[in-house]
Amino acid sequence: MATPRLFSRGSWPEAGRIAEILRLETVGGLLLAGAAVIALAWANSPWGNGYQTLREVHAGPLTLAEWAADGLLALFFFVAGLELKREFVAGDLRDPRRAALPVVAAVGGMAVPALIFVLINAGTPNLRGWAIPTATDIAFAVAVLGLISTHLPAAMRTFLLTLAVVDDLLAIAVIAVVYTSDLHLLSLALALLPIALFGLLAQTGRLKVLLLPLALVAWYLMHESGVHATVAGVLLAFTVPVRPGRAEAWEHRLRPLSAGFAVPVFAFFSAGVAVTGGLGAVAAGVAAGLVLGKAIGITGATWLVQRFTRARLAEGMGWWDVLGLGMLGGVGFTVSLLIGELAFGPGSARDDQSKVGVLAGSLVAALLAAVLLRLRNRRYRRIAEEESIDADADGIPDVYQRDEEDVYGREDRA
Repeated sequence: MATPRLFSRGSWPEAGRIAEILRLETVGGLLLAGAAVIALAWANSPWGNGYQTLREVHAGPLTLAEWAADGLLALFFFVAGLELKREFVAGDLRDPRRAALPVVAAVGGMAVPALIFVLINAGTPNLRGWAIPTATDIAFAVAVLGLISTHLPAAMRTFLLTLAVVDDLLAIAVIAVVYTSDLHLLSLALALLPIALFGLLAQTGRLKVLLLPLALVAWYLMHESGVHATVAGVLLAFTVPVRPGRAEAWEHRLRPLSAGFAVPVFAFFSAGVAVTGGLGAVAAGVAAGLVLGKAIGITGATWLVQRFTRARLAEGMGWWDVLGLGMLGGVGFTVSLLIGELAFGPGSARDDQSKVGVLAGSLVAALLAAVLLRLRNRRYRRIAEEESIDADADGIPDVYQRDEEDVYGREDRA
């Protein structure tokens, strides 16, 4: 019987697809970082009142800041939902054994940061923000990888991307369950009708002109139900069929819009906080959760998977590499900022504290991850060279499996 390997290489089609996604996310992460820096600088400048005024400008029923959080992030979660469904239905993670690692790691990477936040804020009114440090921002994390020019192996990049997508799905579940206080069941029930019709048309490929209107109606009804409107994005994505060319076409069209526009605009309207005074309990809990909690949770969960499955790390991989990924998982931004606003109310003192914690924690986690992964880069370069040579007649490196082959633990198969 083959010995399972953690972080073993996946199939060649998946490696190419993941590489393309990460290229887009790298650009999106740089735009996101730039938008956040501009917002932070503006909010702390002598013209900071102008930033707050811009956030509160009304465009129809919502302010610009609310449109960014409720509207644009629905697109972000739609793309995340497409990626998650694609990965688990048709990707390498359709194998439950391969899927177990990123799922368990995502759960560990959410549970430990939440616990740290609760311990630091025990006995205070701040506990409603326990979920803030549980999120990983894949765009920001990948931008860090791009900036340090590391040759991170494809399997580690795939793990990081999948972990972040699962993290997003769990976060949206938390948002729907924990941060919904005024639920209107009629609007929620009505929202399911355009979602179902959207799925039917997406499956048949007919009347495509109705898809956008149906999505907008579903978004509006979800917003009116009291459930955060971004939940509609995930539910709509789950109705899109995963058939050759179908889901990929949706992702190809919408991912650049999500990574290059929706997320940076949200970052601009959410990251601008006036930094004054000390950290405070909320900020300390968020920062500690991101820096320590993510590293401990992701690494510890990976160790538990290895322990109970009796798996081994793939050749060339060590626990320092896993710890580096865990630290990189502490780069939380987009969803963390959103949860902070939902937990404490946009513009409140505690929301400002949570933003300071998100910014500080993400920066420290990024720096620590950059140092560790850069120190390991010589080994990663050797792995990258192996992944690019010895191609067969089809141009596929011998170290990869085809998509139709068993993609789990193939190295040890007799």
